Amino acid sequence: MGTYKILVTGGKGFIGRHLVAELRRRGHEVWACDLTHSGDENYIRCDVSKYRQVERIFEEHKFDYVYHLAAEYGRWNGEDYYENLWMTNVVGTKNIIRMQERKRFRMIFFSSAEVYGDYEGVMSEDVMVNNPIKDTYQMNDYAITKWVGELMCMNSAKMYGTETVRVRPVNCYGPGEHYTPYRGFIPKFIYHALFNKPYVVYKGHRRIIDYIDDSVRTFANIVDNFIPGEVYNVAGRPEWEKDIKEYSDLVLKYVGRDDSIVIYKEAEPFTTKVKRIDCSKAIRDLKHDPKVPPEEGIKRTVEWMKRYYGVGGD
Repeated sequence: MGTYKILVTGGKGFIGRHLVAELRRRGHEVWACDLTHSGDENYIRCDVSKYRQVERIFEEHKFDYVYHLAAEYGRWNGEDYYENLWMTNVVGTKNIIRMQERKRFRMIFFSSAEVYGDYEGVMSEDVMVNNPIKDTYQMNDYAITKWVGELMCMNSAKMYGTETVRVRPVNCYGPGEHYTPYRGFIPKFIYHALFNKPYVVYKGHRRIIDYIDDSVRTFANIVDNFIPGEVYNVAGRPEWEKDIKEYSDLVLKYVGRDDSIVIYKEAEPFTTKVKRIDCSKAIRDLKHDPKVPPEEGIKRTVEWMKRYYGVGGD
């Protein structure tokens, strides 16, 4: 296990911050880039959709690995701000790939389990290879841009011999994820419960979530067992899968509220009801070993958000 010089794009995002910290703990020289100005050490401002800004980084530094996380996140964000979504997720990824073709670094590309769309079976990585696109219909632009990113990585590998590993995270959550209306359901539920604001829970949807520390430990392991062309699901343990209402109930329990603020509705249209994720490849190759169950992870996340927002339950 060597030490490497690594760039994390989107290094100030929720996953990016934790990944940078984990890689540094392991002794790697880690640089981060993101949209904001910052005085942080080993940080470079860069909008990945601007080729000149991307090129500037790689003219000044030689990296062994690039973790490409920079992306516009989320289905509804991608509907409301689709220009930003396509520019960052597609053009931005193409810019990084162009630099990869010139500089020959190895890349870890962050896709999403959203690429599986409304596929009704167990979501193993080869679903995207063995099924017609109509059976894995991506129901939103966010999912489509992530699949386009994967296709570009595979195309570059074939045409230029670039080496990339793709990962498909699944509902990663935990401390450090600030609330916005476009984030996942865990921070949304917690924020609303903390401020006694109503929120909607759709019945009949089941999900699996993965605590941030567990996710980034697996992501950081990739550089020690890099297999070009591989793709990995990264999710919590199958036995931790729960109905969305169960997650809501846990949030209310730890915040200290009853469910009078919850509006229950029937299944949300255009949204997969059950996502069953197969992580056996990540367990085999990357030592994926989730340790924090939802009960503990949600409790930790509630405590962090209470401190961050300076509030508690009534």
